[in-house]
Amino acid sequence: MANETTKEVKLEWKKLFSYQWIVKNLSFFLYLALLALVYISNGNYAEKMIRNINSTGKELKELDYEYKTVNGEIMFRSKQSELSKTVEPMGLKESKEPPFRLVDSLKNVKE
Repeated sequence: MANETTKEVKLEWKKLFSYQWIVKNLSFFLYLALLALVYISNGNYAEKMIRNINSTGKELKELDYEYKTVNGEIMFRSKQSELSKTVEPMGLKESKEPPFRLVDSLKNVKE
């Protein structure tokens, strides 16, 4: 009796997966294969974009650090004391006298 039930189950599977059934549902199998390919390619594209975003973020951080370093160096070099040290070898000296105002003497004569 157990032998007969196994034969019946095998016959049901054979009827279910016959050549005609496979040919009849071939378009569905192709659709599933195409869907699997799209799913895999989408996953690869997402991973590639994540790597690209991470590398761009690292590059942005490096550029930010470089900007802060250069900005701090410029601020240091533009201080009056550092500027006077820099131009001293060229023969330029800091004036000890306060600036004075020039007045146009011809302007007073015309009036």
